[in-house]
Amino acid sequence: MIGSLLILGFTLSLDNFRTAIAFGGLRLTRRRSMQVALMFGFWDGVAPLVGILVGHYWSQTIGSTAEYVGAAALGAYGVYLIIRAWRTAATDEFDRPWAVFGLLVPLSADNIVAGASLGLLGFSPWLAPPVFGVITAVMALVGLQLGRAAAHVVPIRPDLLTGVALVVMATVMGPRL
Repeated sequence: MIGSLLILGFTLSLDNFRTAIAFGGLRLTRRRSMQVALMFGFWDGVAPLVGILVGHYWSQTIGSTAEYVGAAALGAYGVYLIIRAWRTAATDEFDRPWAVFGLLVPLSADNIVAGASLGLLGFSPWLAPPVFGVITAVMALVGLQLGRAAAHVVPIRPDLLTGVALVVMATVMGPRL
């Protein structure tokens, strides 16, 4: 049972990991990186708890729109960063926690569906959410550091690079029409 939860938690954390790599390009401070990783983990822990409590009916409704919401939020934030990069001078540090944290809810929408499924299977609401949260926090922190390292190698403004990466991600991971 715990092995299945670990595998599911790892799989569900991959969207946050990809996003964290893109955000790492913003060269957040270590403190801000830790805050972002913890918030990613928090929301990926809360989402399955909500899913377990909500049940099967809502999981089908949320599941059909989660891809659209997540991709649209990533794409919109990417476009915002690109426009901001063109309109403002380069800065060493980009610190807009409200924008970063605003993406956490749509990124965790798939965990609501997973939580609802786990609830139907009889999993405890006290086990899956903390496991998912910890896995996501670790994966996000690793992603932020990888993105930060990559940003030092690529000679492009960090906010422009991150904006382009998010728009590409939204396009690739968005729903197939």
